[in-house]
Amino acid sequence: MSYLEQEINEQPAVLARLLAEESGRVRDIAQAIRRCEPHYVYVAARGTSDHAGTYGKYLLASICGLPVALATPSLYTMYRLPPRLDGALVVGVSQSGHSPDIIEVVAEGRRQGAMTLGITNNVESPLASAAEFCLPVHAGEERSVAATKTYTAQLTALALLAVALSGNSTMWDELERLPGHVERVLQLAPQVRQRVERYRYMERCVLIGRGYNYATALEIALKLKELTYVVAEPYSSADFMHGPIAIIEQGFPVILVAPHGAVYSDLFALARDLRERQAELVVISDQQELLDLAQTPFRLPEAVPEWLSPVVAVVPGQLFAAALTRAKGYDLDRPRGLRKVTRTT
Repeated sequence: MSYLEQEINEQPAVLARLLAEESGRVRDIAQAIRRCEPHYVYVAARGTSDHAGTYGKYLLASICGLPVALATPSLYTMYRLPPRLDGALVVGVSQSGHSPDIIEVVAEGRRQGAMTLGITNNVESPLASAAEFCLPVHAGEERSVAATKTYTAQLTALALLAVALSGNSTMWDELERLPGHVERVLQLAPQVRQRVERYRYMERCVLIGRGYNYATALEIALKLKELTYVVAEPYSSADFMHGPIAIIEQGFPVILVAPHGAVYSDLFALARDLRERQAELVVISDQQELLDLAQTPFRLPEAVPEWLSPVVAVVPGQLFAAALTRAKGYDLDRPRGLRKVTRTT
């Protein structure tokens, strides 16, 4: 078994460890944040971590009422024109904690007197040192180049932070059940391996989600690009309707991420439209009526609340990308032209 497949399977244990180790610390961090009364959250991240930041954008706004902006690191490192960060909570998200541009955003936030938080898998990293507070994700060493367990751990760390800031006890209980949900969805692995041969010669596809799961579409698309070299383009369903839907023709592959929730009806309507256009539908959902529209359905557990669904919904995408990589005959642990740690300035 490849490192990638091992790390996909480790995710329930990683999330359980993170919840056990950091629930107390995150309450202390949340208390310090409340004392500072930030007006907004400013998130700096790259790649997979940027997709976690996109999830945080929805999460912290909806649960905590805090506007969230995603940073433009080149303003700090290339243009040397950092914006004012008055009243911000500056959050750097990086698996390795070594990306210079993310570190610089956090360091500049601290120089300006903003509260700063690093979310990372490496507590001895420059990011952890640059930030006033550090929230480690406890994923252990990740040997595969393509990130899986660190991604879901980052999502869970952001969920911990949001729930601690909100003080909602019901949400704490829902968080505690998260590792079990991920364990159940991993049982899809044999079904994914059985069905992936259908897509062995796929060269392009689109990924569609909305709301919390826009981040899921972004992340699954990245996994397909870096592992299978498929040109996988992610969209919000709303943006997809504003022009890109014109590319759909008979047999065009569309991977739709649509668990129950506020945006479900919009995604279901789009799925029916795509079927009328004779698209090839891969559906990740907990809703039978939508799964029935798919040539390839992957069922999610029904008990997962929408705000936590991205942690669970990304797992079938990880399994699909891993299985397709094998079907295409590529190396799961050594994608061409990539390194584990990417340092951008």
